[in-house]
Amino acid sequence: MFLENTVNHKEQFGWIEVISGSMFSGKTEELIRRLKRAQFAKQKVEIFKPMVDTRYHDDMVVSHDANEIRSTPVPAAANIRLLADGCHVVGIDEAQFFDNEIITVCNDLANKGVRVVVAGLDMDFKGNPFGPMPALMATAEYVTKVHAICTRTGNLANYSFRKANNDKLVMLGETDAYEPLSRAAYYKAMLKEKVSQMDVNAEEVSKKQDPNG
Repeated sequence: MFLENTVNHKEQFGWIEVISGSMFSGKTEELIRRLKRAQFAKQKVEIFKPMVDTRYHDDMVVSHDANEIRSTPVPAAANIRLLADGCHVVGIDEAQFFDNEIITVCNDLANKGVRVVVAGLDMDFKGNPFGPMPALMATAEYVTKVHAICTRTGNLANYSFRKANNDKLVMLGETDAYEPLSRAAYYKAMLKEKVSQMDVNAEEVSKKQDPNG
């Protein structure tokens, strides 16, 4: 977990906390909880999110259960460095959508004494590490991995399975487009999808070879 009190009070430093997991795992909910605690403590807090994330609200970070906190949408990670001047705590949601500059930005802020709290998907819908998240998790002092509940087995889920027929890496969506799955359920779903695609391709080839098709 993360610490809010230091042992050696003569050392002035910041740190990075990363909250990662699949979709519907409570990442944003945990991010909001931590940032509101800092606000209650009268610390200067700024929250940022990528401008591309407009699912719930243009200017709010909103969790799936409608908990929310005011934020500043930014087009690129470099903007955070400029807008976070003088802050005690900086929160960043959906970090996986930022470019790799977010890694440098977070470390620069922490080196200046800022507490940086980052939330984001650790894997994309294909099960691959997502964008800058692996590097952020590696350089962070504290990493919390949260889990959703698999919709097919009821076990812990750490994969985000895309139900929609779209191969783009970035595709905003909710339960209509994604579902959290356990490792076993995700493997079976991806295997079924591959078999289905092979059947479709075989059928297309057969039609092309059949002049009467």
